[in-house]
Amino acid sequence: MFVIAKYITKYVTSMITKITSLLVIATIVAIIAPLNANAETVPDTPKGTINLNGAGATFPFPLIDLWRVDYNTAYPNVNLNYQSIGSGGGIKQHIEKTVNFAASDAPMTKSEAGLAPGTLHIPETIGAVTLVYNIPEVPAGGLKLTGQIISDIYQGRITNWQDPAIKNINPGVNIPDKGIVVVHRSDGSGTTFVFTDYLSKADPNGWSKKIGFGKSIPWPIGLAGKGNEGVAAIVKSTKYTVGYVELAYAFQTKMSYASVQNADKTAFLEPSIEGASQAASGILDKLPAANGDWSKVSIVNAPGPKSYPIASFSYLLVYDDLGKVTKNMEEAKAVIHMINWMVTKGQESSSGLLYAPIPAPVVALDQKGLQMVKYNGQVIWTGGSADVMSSPATSSSPAAGSKIPDWIRNNAKWWAEGSISDDDYLKGLQYLVQQGILKV
Repeated sequence: MFVIAKYITKYVTSMITKITSLLVIATIVAIIAPLNANAETVPDTPKGTINLNGAGATFPFPLIDLWRVDYNTAYPNVNLNYQSIGSGGGIKQHIEKTVNFAASDAPMTKSEAGLAPGTLHIPETIGAVTLVYNIPEVPAGGLKLTGQIISDIYQGRITNWQDPAIKNINPGVNIPDKGIVVVHRSDGSGTTFVFTDYLSKADPNGWSKKIGFGKSIPWPIGLAGKGNEGVAAIVKSTKYTVGYVELAYAFQTKMSYASVQNADKTAFLEPSIEGASQAASGILDKLPAANGDWSKVSIVNAPGPKSYPIASFSYLLVYDDLGKVTKNMEEAKAVIHMINWMVTKGQESSSGLLYAPIPAPVVALDQKGLQMVKYNGQVIWTGGSADVMSSPATSSSPAAGSKIPDWIRNNAKWWAEGSISDDDYLKGLQYLVQQGILKV
């Protein structure tokens, strides 16, 4: 009998009783199934042993880490090392040409793009930035906040949880008379870019004029944590805190999150896959080509009754000539093949980790971008677009993710913590297939 990864045993029994759930079956099949597309319409399959390096955003790290293992399962000869160092660090390494690709939740500025000519933006997922809090007296999901209130808290203008502005929109909630402890990022961060872009739009006469937005800003107050992981750790361990993290981090660590008022000021919305998708829907026909100017692209505070206001694309940054960052044509082919897999087959895993799958028009845009890429002037992928897969079912609330077994939903978190190894995870899958619980 194979050794099962840590925590898998705990959920095998429950999985047997729930295996008729289409969502569970779809998620499991997505993790272990090979790439299902016509070989003539996808980039060449990588040959030989290839090691790729990427770095950047912590925002999509749980998803990229899941892709890392799933892709290696399908293509064991290709290994990816992705360092979750923040969008600022990823852009820096991209400019310095020390990685094969980078990831950023903030599109490159014009000045950054000028330092890295030939950069393509490849949107790989859509995520939600979540306002998390640690108020023992207030249940999870029990707090409502507006953009103006969040701006005032982060400027130090609202310093107590019982401030009238907070109490007035939270009638009946047992809000304590306690000082607010603000938590923000310490590193150059795409999550910070998205969050401060939102505050600038929600409070144009205050935050926008006094502080502005960017990957790094002069925070007026607060404690600082490195990465989404660092902010989440401070909020979880310190009472009466408020911070901002990507939805997957909030849900996986069972943090309390606030409902935020939409741009229309008609509702308070929980962060969700559906809300992030709705925020992106209005801009799909306005997106630039992969080699265009993405510096002004934003989906924060998007109109619409169901548009979650703090949402963003997350991007992979790739040079249009991989001769700058790869050793040979086979390595360059592996970069294109892997990224194409991420934006097609890999999207099946998005909803299970609470990211919104990119819509079909964005997949098509991505593939056109990948077909622009060359290796020392030689075209890598000569044409044809892989069939765009149907998106997994989305949910209006993070709670719907509980239908997915924890060992699937949390696997990226466990790998990151070192609780399980790749070998453990793969042996666990083999065991479930052997026992007839899963069918490949």
